[in-house]
Amino acid sequence: MADSAAYAAYKRRLHRMVATYVAAMLAFIGVMAWAEVNGLSRFWIGPIFMFASVMMYAGVGIYGRTSDPEEYYVAGRRIPAMYNGMAAAADWMSAASFISMAGGLYLQGFGGTEQAAGGLAYVMGWTGGFCLVALLIAPHLRRLNLYTVPDYFGKRYGGRWPRVIAALSAMLCSFTYVIAQIYGIGLIASRLTGVQFEIGILLGLGGVLLCSFLGGMRAITWTQVAQYMIMLLAFLIPVSWLAYKQLGNPAAPLVYGLQLEKIAQLEDKLAQDPKEREVAAIFARRAQEYEARLADIEGALQRERAQAQARVRQLKAQGADSALIVQANRELAAVPKDAAQARERWTKAMQEAQDRAKPLGGLPRHSLPFAGDPDGTAEEREAFSTSRRNFLALMFCLMVGTAGLPHLLTRYYTTPTVAEARSSVAWSIFFIALVYLAAPALAVLVKFEVMNNLVGSSIDALPAWIAQWAKVDSSLISVADVNGDRILQWGEIRIGADMIMLATPELGGLPYVVSGLVAAGGLAAALSTADGLLLTISNAMVRDIYSHEVNRNVTPEQRVILSKFALLAVALVAAFVASIKPAEILPLVSASFSLAASAFVPAMVLGIFWPRANRRGAVAGMLAGLGITVCYMTMNAQAFRAFWGMAPGQDLWFGILPVSAGVFGVPLGFAVAIAVSLLTRPIAAPEPQLTDPRASAR
Repeated sequence: MADSAAYAAYKRRLHRMVATYVAAMLAFIGVMAWAEVNGLSRFWIGPIFMFASVMMYAGVGIYGRTSDPEEYYVAGRRIPAMYNGMAAAADWMSAASFISMAGGLYLQGFGGTEQAAGGLAYVMGWTGGFCLVALLIAPHLRRLNLYTVPDYFGKRYGGRWPRVIAALSAMLCSFTYVIAQIYGIGLIASRLTGVQFEIGILLGLGGVLLCSFLGGMRAITWTQVAQYMIMLLAFLIPVSWLAYKQLGNPAAPLVYGLQLEKIAQLEDKLAQDPKEREVAAIFARRAQEYEARLADIEGALQRERAQAQARVRQLKAQGADSALIVQANRELAAVPKDAAQARERWTKAMQEAQDRAKPLGGLPRHSLPFAGDPDGTAEEREAFSTSRRNFLALMFCLMVGTAGLPHLLTRYYTTPTVAEARSSVAWSIFFIALVYLAAPALAVLVKFEVMNNLVGSSIDALPAWIAQWAKVDSSLISVADVNGDRILQWGEIRIGADMIMLATPELGGLPYVVSGLVAAGGLAAALSTADGLLLTISNAMVRDIYSHEVNRNVTPEQRVILSKFALLAVALVAAFVASIKPAEILPLVSASFSLAASAFVPAMVLGIFWPRANRRGAVAGMLAGLGITVCYMTMNAQAFRAFWGMAPGQDLWFGILPVSAGVFGVPLGFAVAIAVSLLTRPIAAPEPQLTDPRASAR
């Protein structure tokens, strides 16, 4: 098929359509830049960018609508390798990569701390994972001509339980992942339009549903191609602009090393600054105050509530301004309702104050390989060892999780041949590298901009974007004149990981049209991944569970219709969970990789390369690996510990953080699957062939 004249003509038509789209996109950006220069208000630029991009994706989704099962599930298996690689890159570069990865590098530096693995672990882990996909997984799955990842487990191992467990695992890891994407959608939509965060989620969700509801994989593929091009421009323009502004050269990945030396000098200066030490001492006192409260929670809670009530009564008695009374009532309402909530809140506040009492506000020096010192004191050596273990553990989980993510592996079912599936992985790595090489540069350039230009500014003359982003979500950025000198110190500003990329244009003084483009790129990143994840969940629910376990007589056309309505229901549930803001984007996404790695990879790899692997071994390995991963994450979740009255903090094994729980689940899954397969008899029925004769002929 790939060599036929019809397929060649099809690819030429695709090239013309994509070239037309790129030209139209560049023209739109040029028109918006011209309009801003000629007085178009920022109030309109953001909504125009959001409306135009969502409507464009919706148009592609409507154009690609289908009810044909082959088109809906695998886009007719006729996506050329280059475009499938581009779509996979968009699917892959979720809100975590586009919005949060540079932020992780900004906050954690290259090597990280004892409490957070370094930002380079994300770059190396996610990139290296595609090598595993290319070598171990994608070509073998493509030979089978399947539709979903649970299809593989059903065909390779037979019986009902491998498919059911795989389907439930796909739903679990994909749902965790999609919550992060919808959170990112709400974040960007609310900033672009000025509406509340929850309404922003619903606005962005409409774009997701229009892309994936009508056309499934066929529509999603081409919207992801369109979204990737916006993401690429949105990432490279601001980082190139900052590099040119600071260093006179727009090739940021090649020149940002020069700023590392300046950042190291600024870090030394800030660590010795008397004002910074004054701020750190204030945070240390706050930490001691919270520690005293935690020593007598009931008494401290009663005193805090009584003080808040007394302030409200006093203001009312004095006939104070209504705004002051409203503020006092809000403070009263914010008092913890019971001892459990107080313990959780005050423990978190104490830990944050303790971190900010450290040099540089608790942030590690950017270019250090790991925390601590391998040649220092016993405490420093332990910190170094723990930091290094967490770096390697997270990198391992991200690499192996990449090879097990259902929504990503399904992409390689859409190519015409096995050879194009393998080529598609190479294209994916190329398109991802264009952004991933720039992410460390962006983190360094932004940190220099903050240290060199923002720190030392007057509190009364801070840029307006700081207050605007704080209104969206106070956890994104907070500024407080802790020592009362009306000058911003490094320790007085707190920037969240989800903020760095989105605020880069405003931080660097770029035209607001670039801010609109960056927000549109972040929206594209979140939408593209959310599309694939929602499709994976709905397919697992309908195709892999309902049509095999509940109603075996459902027709392929009915399955497609049911999948669409399941997708709608899952999207609404995920939107509700995301509105609660359960965690930042990066931790949520990292957790989903550990879940995917432990649930899928051991049984999948053994099924491909070890004929002795059998059904009982696969089921036992999947349950053991996923079970230990979920258990480790759950028992270290603060909400779970507070609910069961457990001591605050975490019970870590070897100091490994919960997001890297897959480092325990994957080896256990392999060990259990191998042991059970060896201890039980081989499957009597002949194993399904892992080579499709038709695919081989092609």
